[in-house]
Amino acid sequence: MQLKIIKNEKDYDKALNRIDELMELNPDIGTIESDELEILTLLIEKYEEENWNIDTPDPIEAIKYRMEEMNLKQKDLIPYIGNKSKVSELLNRKISLSLTMVRNLSQALHIPVETLIKA
Repeated sequence: MQLKIIKNEKDYDKALNRIDELMELNPDIGTIESDELEILTLLIEKYEEENWNIDTPDPIEAIKYRMEEMNLKQKDLIPYIGNKSKVSELLNRKISLSLTMVRNLSQALHIPVETLIKA
C-alpha cells in the first residue's frame, strides 16, 4: 500500500483494512511490513484525534454524572469531601477539588484521577 495522509472515511477504512492484513502477517520488527504497520497506526491515530477527539469531561460534571448513575445525593458525598456545605460549594463551583477530595472521589466513584484534576 502506498502510504498517504488519511483525509476522509474512505482513506481511513482502507488504512484499517491494511492494518488488519499486516497484523495477520505478524511481521518481524524492522521489516518493511512492520514499518508500514507502525506508520499506518500513527496516521490512523492522527486522523482519529482530529476527527473524533473526545475531551475529558469537566470534573464537576463527571461527579454529577456519576452521582446520577449511582443514584447518590449530595449527602452521600460527605465522607469523601468533608461536610454538607463543602459538598454544596464544590458542586456549585465555589471551591476547587483538593488532592484529598480527588483521591477519595476517584476511589469511591470510580472516576479517573485525570478527569478530576483537569484544569
